[in-house]
Amino acid sequence: MTQAPAIPLPRSCEVSQKFFFDAAHTLKRTVDDAEEIAGSRRIHGHTYHSEVTVTGSADADTGMVVDLGHLRNAIQVLRPQLDHHLLDEVEGLGPATLENLAAFIWRAMAAEFPGLSQVRVWRDGIGDSCTLRAH
Repeated sequence: MTQAPAIPLPRSCEVSQKFFFDAAHTLKRTVDDAEEIAGSRRIHGHTYHSEVTVTGSADADTGMVVDLGHLRNAIQVLRPQLDHHLLDEVEGLGPATLENLAAFIWRAMAAEFPGLSQVRVWRDGIGDSCTLRAH
């Protein structure tokens, strides 16, 4: 039996880890809807979900792009800064938008994970999301 020629594999892999946090915030809105504006300016909360993605080539010795244990440990350090907090008071976040949350998470992870390629933040309850990508 003849063996088929080996098909070359792509060199780049994406490895992701998801986490969630519950937090409250207020938000100044520009939409022309008095009820929407009033609701956003009151303190209210959401369950936020996030996914951090690292891209790179798998190490020849370990077979890993990144050890997921290191990624999970970094998330365990970051998560308490957001979970069960009033996001308006989180230093370095700015207005508690999905965009600023993605940027905050990016800044917290980028130094330790140079292959950081994407941070996504979303709220399942209302279907909103923001994805911040390296390229």
